[in-house]
Amino acid sequence: MIGIDVSHESEEMERTAPPEKVMHVLERVLGMVGKDDCELSCSFVSDGTMSNLNSSYRGKDGSTDILSFVQTDESDEFLFFREEGEPEVLGDIVISLDAMERNCEEFSVAADEELSRLLIHGVLHLTGWDHETNDVSEPMLVRQEALLEMLKKESFL
Repeated sequence: MIGIDVSHESEEMERTAPPEKVMHVLERVLGMVGKDDCELSCSFVSDGTMSNLNSSYRGKDGSTDILSFVQTDESDEFLFFREEGEPEVLGDIVISLDAMERNCEEFSVAADEELSRLLIHGVLHLTGWDHETNDVSEPMLVRQEALLEMLKKESFL
């Protein structure tokens, strides 16, 4: 069973990232990466909030489009104490909708596509993937785009 908590900093943000759409994409992507018994949260925030998070947790000034906070990793002792049948808690995804809108303009992509791309990116980080740069040849980013294409073929976008 997949448990997803979706929150928005404001009601206005729900129009850009409708909870039903977000949950639908996340559930499908989690299935694609073999995570069918897990929990995660996904929050949509402004650039101001994202800038504060980026500064606090990464020591970097300014906003970013997405941050992922992994709850546990494979080396975490907590995994050995998880009760049988309890879902794996993956962590939290935070997306700046302001940054997402800039991405749409910069890369000439529709909001639904960029939203899905960012959700996929967050899931990949929560499931152990990482990247050093934003070069399209990075294995994580290649995987991200492949998953996005799968969603497109299945009419998820």
